[in-house]
Amino acid sequence: CRSAGKCITTLTHHKKGVRALCMHPEQFSMATASSDNIKQWKFPEGKFLQNFAGHNAVVNSLVVNRDGVCVSGGDNGSMRFWDWKSGHCFQEEVTRVQPGSLEAEAGILCSSFDVTGSRLITGEADKTIKVWKEDESATPETHPIVFAPKKKERF
Repeated sequence: CRSAGKCITTLTHHKKGVRALCMHPEQFSMATASSDNIKQWKFPEGKFLQNFAGHNAVVNSLVVNRDGVCVSGGDNGSMRFWDWKSGHCFQEEVTRVQPGSLEAEAGILCSSFDVTGSRLITGEADKTIKVWKEDESATPETHPIVFAPKKKERF
């Protein structure tokens, strides 16, 4: 019987339990999420790159597409859209529970992008699966992006 392999590194920078992780589909990098924050790492050696700070919820879901859009989904139904390169949160959304469900069932439990990377699919605590698409009518005037990068945090 062959062994599953050996652990080559252990990353210990989270202060809370890790609940989600994702690999960038084209780069050798990954992100991990817990209730304290989201961290980005160089893969496979595990060098810490940066924090994605500001998703103030327990993050259950994390996904990134080829365009470098990372989405985190929280247990309170919140979603944050991040720029993979800078770690900047450029959009925030909140899901709506299905009629007849409790507000406590607003959590996002899992997520994935479709093969094009333009539609986000979420599995939610209210027993629904939602497909999200880009707002084609959005312009810089209707959805301005305020980008003020912060200094990179060490841990």
